[in-house]
Amino acid sequence: MNNTYGTAADVDSAYAWLRLLAAALIGTIGNVGMWSVVVVLPAVQAEFGVDRGAASLPYTLTLLGFGFGGVIAGRFADRHGVMFPVLFGAIALGLGYIATGYTQNLWQFAIAHGVLIGLCGTATMFAPLLADITHWFNKRRGIALAICASGNYLSGTVWPPILQASIDTYGWRFTHIALGLFCTVTLLLLAPLLQRRPPHEAPVATGSLAHEPSPALLRLRPATLQTLLIVAGLACCVAMSMPQVHIVAYCADLGFGAQRGAEMLSLMLGFGIVSRLISGFISDKIGGLYTLLLGSTLQGIALFLYLPFDGLASLYVVSALFGLFQGGIVPSYALIVREYFSPKEAGARVGVVLMATLFGMALGGWLSGVIYDLTGSYQAAFLNGIAWNLLNVSIVLFLLWRRRTGRRQPVAREAVPRDGRLARA
Repeated sequence: MNNTYGTAADVDSAYAWLRLLAAALIGTIGNVGMWSVVVVLPAVQAEFGVDRGAASLPYTLTLLGFGFGGVIAGRFADRHGVMFPVLFGAIALGLGYIATGYTQNLWQFAIAHGVLIGLCGTATMFAPLLADITHWFNKRRGIALAICASGNYLSGTVWPPILQASIDTYGWRFTHIALGLFCTVTLLLLAPLLQRRPPHEAPVATGSLAHEPSPALLRLRPATLQTLLIVAGLACCVAMSMPQVHIVAYCADLGFGAQRGAEMLSLMLGFGIVSRLISGFISDKIGGLYTLLLGSTLQGIALFLYLPFDGLASLYVVSALFGLFQGGIVPSYALIVREYFSPKEAGARVGVVLMATLFGMALGGWLSGVIYDLTGSYQAAFLNGIAWNLLNVSIVLFLLWRRRTGRRQPVAREAVPRDGRLARA
């Protein structure tokens, strides 16, 4: 295994920024697994002759695999560094896309996506990278997380138009095989840039929330805080998935064509990058919980705007607003974990919380398809997303209330060991 460690001098250094750039580029390439299945949904539905709910199954399995794989890869990265999970994922992505190119039915396609592309491939290039980058930044941890997480949205911005054009010209099977070969070659070349492991002792953040990481600051046990973050992540991403997963199919249903939908998805995620960067700067000032509340509230507003506006021009505008409003939500969870848990647990705990967000995307993607099949439109699916979004906002408000009232009751030092765990009463 790799035993090369960074030092305290590497934190916030030029090397840290170079590593961040490499992580963002790896995320841009490797997270294609999350978006290619959205673009190919109409073609797969037509070829295999299934309904919209069934055609959404490959996306659901991909996100489930993405979630579980992130936890496994995060634990491995905590112990051995992040380079090896990325190397493994590069090979799995290639095998997965080549396998999908030869599938003969929906179940084969869905399993290849869920296991090879989701669980073993893309999962290694999101949560583990986010957890790893938190060790290399102190003063600018929020913006560093935002840039790293932007690789996921940049992937969603760059790939959909390219893939849709290739599908229209060469068919989806050829497109998947070529994509698999490209991902494997480029990611195997980039992974060694992450060879160095984080410093043994990472400094505590010096921003507005500088403290010894501990759930006790919220007067909650670690398991309770982790559970609340899991439910919040699940809820916000059930809401988030409705436009992201179904915008291509929605535009096709409205008669605008799949290409217009792919353009809206690209626009949405492009503005999501802007949102993540802005949220990164904001989170360095106000912390993860307030940033999460801001993003979730604005996301709910954007979801509501989809209800009255379904014209082509208005959908472009609303999709751009949706991306601009919600892009900072997911990175906020990684920052919250670093603010309230031990750095030694970063990979595993970030992986668990982000697994919940991915499960939310998977559940929301499938549920929206089922609601569409039952009602014949997406209006009820948008209302379902708004309801889940309200649940997320409620949990964040509760945590902020606990934090505010907790300041009036100082935590005893003996109840806050360095590993961030509460002593049992």
